[in-house]
Amino acid sequence: MTDVIVYGFPISTFVNVVRLVLTYKNVAFDFHDLEPEMGGPAHLALHPFNRVPILDHAGFRVYETSAIALYVDEAFDGPALQPKELRSRARVCQWISAVSSYYYPYMSYHLIHERLIYPALDIASDEKVVAHALPRIAVALDVMERELEHGHDYFVGDQLTLADFFMLPTMTSLSMTPEGQAMLKSRPRIGAWRARMEAQPAVTKVRTTVAPYIGKPVEHARKWVKTHRPRY
Repeated sequence: MTDVIVYGFPISTFVNVVRLVLTYKNVAFDFHDLEPEMGGPAHLALHPFNRVPILDHAGFRVYETSAIALYVDEAFDGPALQPKELRSRARVCQWISAVSSYYYPYMSYHLIHERLIYPALDIASDEKVVAHALPRIAVALDVMERELEHGHDYFVGDQLTLADFFMLPTMTSLSMTPEGQAMLKSRPRIGAWRARMEAQPAVTKVRTTVAPYIGKPVEHARKWVKTHRPRY
């Protein structure tokens, strides 16, 4: 038993951002799987907006992934995931915001849900949702490919930062869809960045814990057809 608990469900994109950050910083933590409790009173007591993840550190609870990641980076020892230089820190925040605004919504809510999450529950894909997302995903990938032209290893220079860990789970899920695989083939800088990220021991460790759940039904996602699925 540790004094750090992460609450969420195993394949959640943002839960895995938090697990990557904690693991990279060598912070021991326990994982509480909320899958059976999602949307119920116990979950809503932790997160009033019915989302994950939630972090509990010795009784201090905080939700929202960016708030959790910033807290973890500053509250614990281990390699820093924020640059010291002001403008570089601004770039990290820019990437974190971009993931939430331009990458995750179209890659996850639109494409990944329709290709991976709903079919595992025997729910037919909505091709209108996929069609709406694809050009927006292409723009986001083009921006990412162009930004990686700087020749450094990571988004903000040669230092691994929160920006990289925020992006990785979404890109991993994208690569599991046929459309994502096709689009990623023509973007070699993204491929090289992904290879560097996947060589990180923290990434290997977290993926080992997630692997048994890949492709398995996420039962509470049945509700997402009404609450999460875009309408076009």
